[in-house]
Amino acid sequence: MAASTSHQRHDASDGIVRPRPLKPGNPGVLRAQGEDGGSRANGNGNGALSKHEMRRSGSSSGCSTPLPPDAPPSVVVISSARKQVRAQQKHRLFPTIDYAARVSHFDPRSEYRDFRGFFILFWIGLAIMVITTMLRNIQDTGFPFRAGVWALLTERVWQLALTDGAMVASTALSLPLHRMFRNSKGWLRWERGGMAVQSIYQALWFILWVNWPFMLGWTWTAQVFFTLHTITFLMKMHSYAFYNGHLSKTEHRLSALDNPESASTAAAVRYPRSSTHLHELDKSIEKHTHRDEDEALARLREDLALELTSPLGQVTYPQNLSWSNYADYILCPTLCYELEYPRTERTQYLELFWKTLAVFGCIFLLTITSEEFIVPVLHDASLRLNDISSTSETLLILAETISLLLFPFMVMFLLVFLVIFEYVLGAFAEITCFADCHFYSDWWNSCDWLEFSREWNIPVHHFLRRHVYGASRPYMSRNMSTVITFLLSALGHELVMVCITKKLRGYGFLAQMLQLPIVALQRTRWVKGKRLFNNICFWISMILGLSMMCALYVLV
Repeated sequence: MAASTSHQRHDASDGIVRPRPLKPGNPGVLRAQGEDGGSRANGNGNGALSKHEMRRSGSSSGCSTPLPPDAPPSVVVISSARKQVRAQQKHRLFPTIDYAARVSHFDPRSEYRDFRGFFILFWIGLAIMVITTMLRNIQDTGFPFRAGVWALLTERVWQLALTDGAMVASTALSLPLHRMFRNSKGWLRWERGGMAVQSIYQALWFILWVNWPFMLGWTWTAQVFFTLHTITFLMKMHSYAFYNGHLSKTEHRLSALDNPESASTAAAVRYPRSSTHLHELDKSIEKHTHRDEDEALARLREDLALELTSPLGQVTYPQNLSWSNYADYILCPTLCYELEYPRTERTQYLELFWKTLAVFGCIFLLTITSEEFIVPVLHDASLRLNDISSTSETLLILAETISLLLFPFMVMFLLVFLVIFEYVLGAFAEITCFADCHFYSDWWNSCDWLEFSREWNIPVHHFLRRHVYGASRPYMSRNMSTVITFLLSALGHELVMVCITKKLRGYGFLAQMLQLPIVALQRTRWVKGKRLFNNICFWISMILGLSMMCALYVLV
């Protein structure tokens, strides 16, 4: 009685006690009602709903298989109870659980993609690492931090800043050089001698600035930063010069079509879009046939004019040949020059503040990790290797050192990824209102090294595909162009290792070139398609390779 009165309300206007309005019915329950022909058992024993109950439930009686007239009372009661359960599932005295066919969040079939909590947990774990390290250092030395790597970071910092500014400013010579190539009527045109002049300048420029830190005797930290920055601006300068050179050639050809009798009417080469993969590049060249010469000439003029106009339609070559345009390109977080980029409406200064703060926070964490977990391990291993001469003991020390460096280098790898692709590039995107912040993809799901190279560093991937693979593809096979692209990338990584260790060993170069046969093996029918297995192999080789490269370069 108490239970029934709890669902009633009193209307003071007419003094009538009425039940509370019920919540809308469960769609699954209502669907079951329609299939089984009724819901609530009443006193007549056949489970039929009264007209008042039908109106309230919003469902029709439908039709169901009737019970035989001689059905036992137990069967009648069970049938009535089943219909009542379907209709009254939400209104039990004791709450029930709604079970359905569902998958877990980590199941590959799940559509759930928000795992930001693990990202926060990652930072909390790093904070715990810093706090415990500080407490241990205070107990051992009386100071919260060691001073070894900090001294390396702060040594000759002003000299580094001035030299880096001079290096960046020297790339601006590409603009007056290109103006000279464009206005030339003779051998300095881009397609004649201008390309050679620009290439010679870039080679001399790169040799000078790569050797500059060696001549000044900088620390390895300053030298690595400067070398990476030099390689970055070499790619930016190359893209600016060669893309504008292509536009200069296109402009000259369009102007020559004003007198079509003496001009070439060969169809314009259609380059692939930026979304095309390396192995699909050779399939993207379109061939057009035309009915007559007038149609071909009109189509050629249209293609050349479109090539001189930005995809957004706001800038046309040579309007882009200005100092402001070049300065904007230098600051934009991209390595491939375009006439125009998509922009955001304004700079979000609060977002810029947090990204800048995160850059310094990541540098702090990188320093702590290297000081506490990498440098001591390498120093101890170096001392132990000096006291032994047995090959077996040497291999045992190397194996122990590699195992101790596995976790620290995994943390270093993730921090380097975050500080570069999420925070530094993100901060420059905010400064320049650069709208395309797709600097990386889900590289953590990579199944082979070729997929990783596409998704880990999208700006560099775009540059290599556009200016290395795409430029070499007309002159050589697809496989050879891929080898050339990997070769150039491996040389760049080896140069960075030389700057760090002051040794030329070639371990990194060999390891990166070995990725090609490994990729070929993973593309076979026995291994291809096994994404979980290939992703496990990718992560094992990534974590093991980083610590192994460090141990070999430093200790051997």
